[in-house]
Amino acid sequence: MSNTLNANLNKVNSILERKLRSFLSGPKKGETFELRNGLVSQYKHERKDSIQRVIQAMTLGKDVSSLFPDVLKNIATYDLQQKKLVYLYLMNYAKTHPELCILAVNTFVQDTEDPNPLIRALAIRTMGCIRVDKMVDYMEIPLQRTLKDENPYVRKTAAVCVAKLFDLNPQICIEFGFLEQLQELIKDSNPMVVVNALNALYEIKDMNTDENLVVFEINHEIIQNLVLCLNECTEWGRITILTTLNDYTTSDVEQVNHIIERVIPQLQHVNPSVVLSSIKVILHHLEIIPSQQQRDGILKKLSAPLVSLVNSSSIPEAQYVGLKNIRIILEKYPQILSKELRIFFLKYSDPLYLKLEKLEIMIRLANESNSTILLSELKEYAMEFEPSLVSKAIKSIGSVAIQLSNCVVKSVTLLNEIIEQRGGDLIINESIIVLTNILRRYPRKNDFITLIIPIISNHIEELDRNDSLSSYIYLLGEYPKYFSNLHDKLTKLVEQFLSFDPILQLNTLTTIVKINLQSTGTQFSSLLQQVLEMSTKECENADVRDKAYIYWRLLSSSSSVEVQKRIVLSKIPAIKTTISSFNPIILETLMSELSTLSSVYHKPAKTFIDASAYSRTPKTNEKLEDLKTKAKKEIINNVKNENLLDFDDDGNENGVGSEEGVNSLLDELNDLFMAQPPPTQSEAPQQGQSQTNDILSLFNTIPTTTPGKPSFTGSSTTTNTGSTVNNDLLDLF
Repeated sequence: MSNTLNANLNKVNSILERKLRSFLSGPKKGETFELRNGLVSQYKHERKDSIQRVIQAMTLGKDVSSLFPDVLKNIATYDLQQKKLVYLYLMNYAKTHPELCILAVNTFVQDTEDPNPLIRALAIRTMGCIRVDKMVDYMEIPLQRTLKDENPYVRKTAAVCVAKLFDLNPQICIEFGFLEQLQELIKDSNPMVVVNALNALYEIKDMNTDENLVVFEINHEIIQNLVLCLNECTEWGRITILTTLNDYTTSDVEQVNHIIERVIPQLQHVNPSVVLSSIKVILHHLEIIPSQQQRDGILKKLSAPLVSLVNSSSIPEAQYVGLKNIRIILEKYPQILSKELRIFFLKYSDPLYLKLEKLEIMIRLANESNSTILLSELKEYAMEFEPSLVSKAIKSIGSVAIQLSNCVVKSVTLLNEIIEQRGGDLIINESIIVLTNILRRYPRKNDFITLIIPIISNHIEELDRNDSLSSYIYLLGEYPKYFSNLHDKLTKLVEQFLSFDPILQLNTLTTIVKINLQSTGTQFSSLLQQVLEMSTKECENADVRDKAYIYWRLLSSSSSVEVQKRIVLSKIPAIKTTISSFNPIILETLMSELSTLSSVYHKPAKTFIDASAYSRTPKTNEKLEDLKTKAKKEIINNVKNENLLDFDDDGNENGVGSEEGVNSLLDELNDLFMAQPPPTQSEAPQQGQSQTNDILSLFNTIPTTTPGKPSFTGSSTTTNTGSTVNNDLLDLF
């Protein structure tokens, strides 16, 4: 029995020993700890798997910058997938660890000589993405080599790298002749290389601050090569070439015809951006053609592509951009879509912003042949439930009436029908404003006056907006003899005068003065006296008071009534249109900036693009040795300060917290970046002694036997602490 009891007690002691060790040592296995162990593993698949997990964590937004030295150790590999992952990690954290990136320079330079073109391109691209000033010293030879590489993929990657180098150090880029080599790549036989060289030159042109430096000039030879490459490029490459063709100006009619002939097939491209860029190029060179008949023929070919921008795309946002560009084009060439009105009719599924933009296009396409169908369509839109659409439809009816004199009667009748059938404050107020604008467009036409004034008179009580009330008050003063009970209407206005907004007070004051001058009797003189006194004594607005004093001084002067009438009743010039238009200078600018953000904002690019956005990366004057010293210090600090508050990691578990561990790590990094060794399995790192040995020694003691307590064997040493801990733990059983 004694032996069995001792065996059971030893077993319990072993279990408690493991439990207490786990409890006292605390958590050690964190995510960063596991990733670091995997990155320094002796097995290839574990290192690769850890790198993939690091990239996954980086993609999710986690900060894994503390693993930078360990990831760098895996850069020297022949596994292309692993090398891509490491390079991706370097590009992402290059700005946060610029000094450590210097340690990988040797590997980059060797990779640019690799037989695999993918590795060569990957290396030169990564070198360009690392924004360290001293990296420029090592980019000269690799970039010179890759710009003349036999593989076009490497050449096109090196072309982009030249732009990045110019951003980092323009002087070095020019001195080493990279700019001239980039200009030569425009004449390359591969279209992909040509496009990338063009993009890089445009970037350099935007970043250039030296007025004496000519980045590149577009000449006839370059244009010939670009036109040949146009059909062989990707869609984004075509956009770049078309942008260059739009920047080219020539007076050679034969060359212009050749460019337009080559660009016209691009109008059938599936990408709307390519279509818009092609239209921009054609319209840019169109004015050079002397024959009007030939120009009209080219404009007819643009009709179908413009319609396709609205009709073929199922994305409302793309349609909206197309409509914005069409609106600019119609401003200069209104005849392009004169027969395509039905394409812009609203659909039930269209979002509101698309409906409003289509209405803007429709009123610009109005003519005598399509006015009837357009007005009937606008009536349907005025019956919709969306307030913005209803308001825009009513204004569009008025715009058609103002634009086409033969549509005035139809439009007024249509507005009256909408008011009678639908009614509502919104429709009535908007209709009154539109009818007033029609009378301002065609003043003193009795047919229109006798048709419009009764409609307005029937709905005076329902006017509740300042703009509609202002229109009604204006008509009272302009056509007083067409309104019945004029005195009562004016009396009501005078009674509400002080409660009006300043704009209504000004209009009321002017209307009463005009009516008083036009009347032969004195029936309105009392109203005039009241409104002048209220304006000068009780009104708080300075503009109203000043205008009232001017009228009072004029009417009380010794000048004749005819002079007073000539001053007060002077005719306002008739409005010509209510359709907004661009300033001619702005229109020319927008025509040259079609298919860009300017065409959506309807503003020149310089009004909303900050020129300082193309700022260069600040340069440092630190030497390479200083950067290496900083890199080593950063590694030491990362290792020493690691896990002080983070219990997910235990740096001392592998001995990396000691000075020996730091020196060992630096030696490995130095050996790694001196040359690129073939992949070999490294020995597993030696495990350091656990810090819990002293605590675990508590269980290697033999406690003294106490009455009523069983004893268990252990070491020959005895400690009171061990006795107390073990006895207290055994009490639990």
